[in-house]
Amino acid sequence: MLANYHTHTKRCGHASGEDREYVEAAIRAGFRILGFADHCPWVFPREDYVSNIRMTPKEVDGYFYSLESLQKEYAKDIKIYIGFETEYCPGMMEAQDELLAGYPLDYMIQGQHFLGAEYDSVYTGWKHDEPEVLKGYVDIAIEGIKSGRYLYMAHPDLINFTGSEELYRQEMTRLCQAMKEADMPLEINILGLWTKRQYPARRFLELARETGNTAILGVDAHAPEQLLNYEAIEQARKLAEEYSLPLVDGDLLGK
Repeated sequence: MLANYHTHTKRCGHASGEDREYVEAAIRAGFRILGFADHCPWVFPREDYVSNIRMTPKEVDGYFYSLESLQKEYAKDIKIYIGFETEYCPGMMEAQDELLAGYPLDYMIQGQHFLGAEYDSVYTGWKHDEPEVLKGYVDIAIEGIKSGRYLYMAHPDLINFTGSEELYRQEMTRLCQAMKEADMPLEINILGLWTKRQYPARRFLELARETGNTAILGVDAHAPEQLLNYEAIEQARKLAEEYSLPLVDGDLLGK
């Protein structure tokens, strides 16, 4: 594994370790590229709402200052890209773009944790059997994919649908097809695999195989040592091989 584009920082409130520790762990692990993609802040319409799962707008300056400094310090050892993981939420995109304007943002990945704004929507990783939740997830995910804003979709199988299996196949095939049409790899999430979450979902990977998708491995690191978990990385690689999903690796940005 040459590159990881899914790395968090403690600013999101549920990760640990200093930025420098992630970089040094990635170098020890043999990565040539490390992409930071912490949970992107939103400018919430509700001024009284403060998220506890993402950095605040006030932390953006420090995020870029720290990572730009590390880019220079470790330039001979590893290439560092600065990005965010974020939901696609049409009514809030303009304010987010204004917040990030002027920063040297390299990329974003789409992690569709919610169907709408965080404070007025359901978390897609909870168990849901309502058809409208599944369809809503796929609809908003595809809208984000078609927007061209994202490098890839993180844990596209995050949706924890417990309803009709036929409907799951129908809707998630639609998602796989949208990623294929956009030439976008789907992420095999290493953190989810290692901690035995509902994703990566084998039923989803089977649909991806049928559709002919490519895949990318994402450590989804929330602690520096997770970048050194060779066993988990190998398990993810074998999972891609099992489902005949060609792996995309290396410099996807070419900067």
